[in-house]
Amino acid sequence: MRTGGGAVATKQKEPGKVERIAAEIREKIERGTLAPGSRLPGVPQLQQEHGIAYQTARDIYGLLEDEGLVFSRRGKGTYVSLVIDKIVSDRTSRYLPGFREAGGAVGAFEAEMRAKGFDFKNVVTIAKDVPPKKVAGIFEMHHRAKTLKRERVMSVFVPGNAEALEVVQVATSWFPADVVDACPPLAAVKTGTGGSKSRMAEAGFAQVRLREEIEVRSPTREEAAALGIAAEQAVMEITHMGLTAEGRVVEICLHVLPRAKWRLSYEWAIDTPGTG
Repeated sequence: MRTGGGAVATKQKEPGKVERIAAEIREKIERGTLAPGSRLPGVPQLQQEHGIAYQTARDIYGLLEDEGLVFSRRGKGTYVSLVIDKIVSDRTSRYLPGFREAGGAVGAFEAEMRAKGFDFKNVVTIAKDVPPKKVAGIFEMHHRAKTLKRERVMSVFVPGNAEALEVVQVATSWFPADVVDACPPLAAVKTGTGGSKSRMAEAGFAQVRLREEIEVRSPTREEAAALGIAAEQAVMEITHMGLTAEGRVVEICLHVLPRAKWRLSYEWAIDTPGTG
C-alpha cells in the first residue's frame, strides 16, 4: 500500500522456517546450552518436533553445517561442532622439534591438538603412487614416476566422547624415492615421536627451512566426502615443503582444511633490535 508522499510501505517478511529454526539452534550453541560434541535430534525427530517437511529439516542442518556449527557422521547422527571458534594453527612454531615432540607426540598435528585440549585419531593409508603434477614438478621428477604417499584423514574428539569424532583435515605427504630408501619408518603407519620430520633428520635429511603456499578452492568430491562437508564449501589447500640445508625439497605435504574450521597464523622478525 502507498503512504503519503508516494513512499511504498513494504511488509517485513517473517524469516523462513529453515532460517528461524536454524537460528534457535545456533543461539543454543553460542550460549553453550548445546555443548561441543552434543548429539542433536535426528532429522526425523527434528521434523516431528517442529512439524516441518523432511527436506526442511535436512536443510536446517545443512545451513548449520555450512556455518561450521554442526557436523554429521554417517550412520551416527548430527553433533555440535567441536570447533566453534576455529582452530588457530601457529604455522611459525608447530614444526619446531620441541613442539612436535612434546609429550611423545607423533608429529605436529598431534601436538597441536593436544595443546588445544582435543584427543585425536588419524586414519593412515600408505602406498606407492604417482604424485600430482604439482608435486612432481617441485621434486623435479618424471611425471609418471611413483613414490611414497602417506595419506591421513585427521579427526579430533573431546576426551571421553569418542563417538563425536569430527574430521578437521586431510593431508597427503610425498617423499622422494631415495629418501624413502634411507628412511624406512616413512613407510610405517606410526613414525614415532616427532613424526616423519624427526625420522628424516635421523636418516640425514634434516629439514632446516619450510615453505608454504596457500590457496582457497572448492574441494574435490573425495575431499568433501572425507571431510564431511558440502561440495559448495571452500577449503584451504596448504602446499607444505620441507627443505634441507642444501636447499633440496625432501617432503611435500598437501593439507586440505575446511575454511570454516581453521585460521592460520604466521609471525616472523623483519628487523633485529639495535640494527635499525
